[in-house]
Amino acid sequence: MPKDKSRPPLDRPWESGWAPDTSRAPGTRRLWLAGALALATITACVTAITVLENESGEPAPEAAEPTTLGSSAPGGLISFATPSKSTGESPGADGGRPSPTPTPSTSAPTSAGPGPEPQKKAPKPSPSHVTSKPPKPPASHGMSIRSVNYPERYWRVRDGYVRLDQIGSGPEQREDATFERVSGLADSSCYSFTTADGRYLRHRSFVLVKDVDDGSALFRKDATFCPRPAASSGAVMLESVNYPGRFLRHRDFQLRLEPYQHDGLYRADSEFRLVAGLD
Repeated sequence: MPKDKSRPPLDRPWESGWAPDTSRAPGTRRLWLAGALALATITACVTAITVLENESGEPAPEAAEPTTLGSSAPGGLISFATPSKSTGESPGADGGRPSPTPTPSTSAPTSAGPGPEPQKKAPKPSPSHVTSKPPKPPASHGMSIRSVNYPERYWRVRDGYVRLDQIGSGPEQREDATFERVSGLADSSCYSFTTADGRYLRHRSFVLVKDVDDGSALFRKDATFCPRPAASSGAVMLESVNYPGRFLRHRDFQLRLEPYQHDGLYRADSEFRLVAGLD
C-alpha cells in the first residue's frame, strides 16, 4: 500500500508539490447558501400573499415593504410586512368618504318655487256638534228637568244638593223637582233656575246645590248655565258660564260640573229635556 503523504506545513507548501486552492475566497459557499435561502423565503412570502389576496377576491397590493424580523426571529432573515386592507383613503384625507346630505331648510328659498302651504290643524270638535238650535223650555213658570238616559228620573233638590231621583206622587217630592227658569244672572241669553223658596241652583266645588243669592259676581256666574244643542232630539246640554267647556252631568245620580269628554256615556249623562213642571 502506498503510504499516505502527510500534508506539508502551510508555510512550505511547495516542498511536496501541494498548493492550496486559491480560485475562490474563503466562505463563498456559505454566502451562496444564505442568499439562496433568503431568495426562497422572499418567493414563498410573495406567493402566499398572492394566493390569499386572490382567494379573498381583492386585488393584490402593488408592493410590500420589506422589514426585518424582530429580535425574537432568527438573525439575518428578511420578511415582508402583511399589507393591511386598503379602504381607499389616503392618510390625512377624507378619501372617498361621502359628504353628509344637506337638509333643506324650510325658510330658505328654492329654485322650484314656493312649496305647498302648511296644512292647518283641524279644529277641535266642539260638544255643540249638532247644528240645530236647543229647544225652547215650556212657557209656564214651573218646569222640570228630565234625564235622557234615565227618563224616569228628574232633577230634585234633596238636603241642599241636586240629585237625579225618581219622583213619587207626593206633593213635596214633586215640588222639589219643579223649578222656574229665568234669564241668566251673568248672561241674559243663558238660564238660571230658582226653587219654590226663591233660592237658586249654583255649582259649588263643581257640585250643583241650592243656595241664597248673595249678590256677588261669583254667585251670578256660578248660577248661570247656557243651553247647547245635544245629539238627542229635544234635549240640551247646560254649559257653565265661568267654566267654559264644563257641562252639568249626573254621576252616581249626583249633578256636577265636569269637562266635556268625547265619550258616549258622558254625552248621555249630560243631556236633559226641559219639560212641564211636575207640581
